[in-house]
Amino acid sequence: MIKRLFVASLFMLATISVGAQTDTTRSRTLEEVSIQQRKAEGVSRMGGAQNGTEIGQDELFRAACCNLGESFVTNPSVDVNYNDAAVGARQIKLLGLSGQYVQMLLENLPVTLGAAMPYQLGYVPGAWMKSISVSKGASSVKNGPQSITGQINVEYLKPDEEPGLLLNIYGDSRLKVEGNAMGNIHLNNHLSTEVLAHYERDFMHMDENGDGWHDSPNVNQLHLQNRWKYQKGRYIMHAGIGYLQEEREGGQLLSFATNPYRVLLDSRRMDAYMKHAYLLNREHNTNLAFFATGSLYDLDGTFGLKSYADRQQSLNAQLVLEHDFNDSHNLSTGLSFNADLMDETLSTVNLQSSTLEYTPGAYAQYTYKPSYKFTAMAGLRADYSTLYDRTYVTPRLHVKWVPADWMTLRVSSGKGYRTPHALAENHYLLTSGRTLVDSVTRQEEAWNSGLSLAFYIPAGDRTVTLNAEYYYTDFINQAVVDYDSDPTSIVIADLDGRSFSHTAQVDATYDITEDLNILAAFRYNYVRCTYDGRLLEKPLQSRYKGLVTLSWKPMLALWQIDLTLQLNGGGRIPAYIDADGTLVNGEEFPAYPQLNLQVTREFRHFSLYVGGENLTNYRQPNPVVNAANPWSATFDPTLVWGPVHGIMVYAGIRMNFWKI
Repeated sequence: MIKRLFVASLFMLATISVGAQTDTTRSRTLEEVSIQQRKAEGVSRMGGAQNGTEIGQDELFRAACCNLGESFVTNPSVDVNYNDAAVGARQIKLLGLSGQYVQMLLENLPVTLGAAMPYQLGYVPGAWMKSISVSKGASSVKNGPQSITGQINVEYLKPDEEPGLLLNIYGDSRLKVEGNAMGNIHLNNHLSTEVLAHYERDFMHMDENGDGWHDSPNVNQLHLQNRWKYQKGRYIMHAGIGYLQEEREGGQLLSFATNPYRVLLDSRRMDAYMKHAYLLNREHNTNLAFFATGSLYDLDGTFGLKSYADRQQSLNAQLVLEHDFNDSHNLSTGLSFNADLMDETLSTVNLQSSTLEYTPGAYAQYTYKPSYKFTAMAGLRADYSTLYDRTYVTPRLHVKWVPADWMTLRVSSGKGYRTPHALAENHYLLTSGRTLVDSVTRQEEAWNSGLSLAFYIPAGDRTVTLNAEYYYTDFINQAVVDYDSDPTSIVIADLDGRSFSHTAQVDATYDITEDLNILAAFRYNYVRCTYDGRLLEKPLQSRYKGLVTLSWKPMLALWQIDLTLQLNGGGRIPAYIDADGTLVNGEEFPAYPQLNLQVTREFRHFSLYVGGENLTNYRQPNPVVNAANPWSATFDPTLVWGPVHGIMVYAGIRMNFWKI
């Protein structure tokens, strides 16, 4: 049924797009006057009640930023780490917790992940992104109940921007090559379209520590999107379709063993979306909007002798009505519907599972803003899950207060729910020689509360911006990945006990001169979870992080030099059995530094950049446990806590061809 709905939505998109092209009138404008904006701003604070930041292209261009996973190099709040050394699974960590508790949005439309979760960060090309919004804590109820520790919304380049063609070509010392093309054209005064294209491929099989294993998989990815915008009078329409195909090859090097342990993954995704909005009343900004997005995702994986396949079909629809009663009172209400069908097969246990969940929901969100000094946003939504046969209520509250021009206070509290797909979201654990056990039966549920303070302190003729924040997350139920109860197994089970996270962060930014900026930050995580009746520190999690970034733009900003230094604190390694059969328990990993540098030279229609990552050359000594015996029960490539690569240098060019 979902597939038929998805096909129907594709047909609607095509019909709307063709119909929108009937207006062929085209005006001519003077070419002597041209105002262009190549890049958005760098980093700015969110202006509303929610605590968060807006990351623009200027900030994204401070690093190679090949994909979303590499966009947070200079961000003090978000960590991105490898989950394993075999399939290259990467995950965001926010407020000391894993990325599944961060709701991912693409232009304010929910992104359904499932089996795509370990690779989703690599599915968003950096060159396509216009900006990223990162909000912390339980976010707005508009987009669903899934946000527990935060929300990340990615905005792509728009079809109606200045017509032209952008190209980005990248290569590095590991023989990874990437190309991006972004082109748009205005068909008439009302209709514009764009094509986004991305291709990347790894040509070298890297094994820096000589253990016979790929340090990370070789990726071959093609990603295409066609997007449209139509605007006339009070009506606006956005629509688009996309296709992604990716192959990953990891595991033992073919030249290292006569019977190598290979890891092969083949992913394919088709997606489509549409947004329709109509302004009913200009005076009160009353508007009615309908959003819909659908996706088909297929994954076929081979992990040695194990095979895993996932077929996921998803559909999300929202009907939203917003109204400003006056300048101080705003009400947003909406209805939502979500459908997920997931078919999984796993060879080792002859598993053939089919899970179907329909989730209708409704919400109301009220915003009170009597002046710029005070904003309160209260939201409440109710959803019903056919999978769990229950209705659950999600309350959330955000308050912003500006008691003085030099200080801003924000507080928030709210609940979050999510449906865990334990095997799909953690299928990379199949690379381990341990037995993988999935016994999750309940929905995840947690409370999150936070407090943040922003100070604007005069320092000479400039201002120091100082932020201090604290967040507490308390789980009522959680899908717990347990390494410690049985060193021969990895058990994913419902929480039996307590699980919580305390996170405190302080960061400061200062413009030393007009062309020299510095950011310094420190964050401490105190994360505990119950494993086999014992409340233990969450494993493979750094206890703290220190960050210093410098950005220098000399010679009228024709040059830009960016330096980023990180210090990642130590943490706990879960129990495991070493190659000689010895039980290793209570082991810890040390703190380690990382240094990144990039130099950019701007020209009129293009820019050149060269850089290096992990210039301290720190690597986790043995990311693969018992690498010489991958067919044994003690083999484990999933205990990754640090960098698996040493020094890497890269170069690239960004080209701008305007006025097609």
